[in-house]
Amino acid sequence: MDVRQYYGQSPRRPCLSARNRKIFGVCGGLAEYYDISPAAIRLSWLVIMILTGVVPGIVAYLAAAIVMPKGV
Repeated sequence: MDVRQYYGQSPRRPCLSARNRKIFGVCGGLAEYYDISPAAIRLSWLVIMILTGVVPGIVAYLAAAIVMPKGV
């Protein structure tokens, strides 16, 4: 059975934000998906980037920007 038939709608997915975007809208889209402040997501992303090194954070951000669909 298809998931959409079972629930009656398509599953909700995170997508790039059109309203809360600074660069590509990744953090804004995640904030809308989890229903929290975009500033909290951006601050968390910054802390994770500092702790793990800047390059992996940039690569992960760009990968998310490519993989996530555009929001409405």
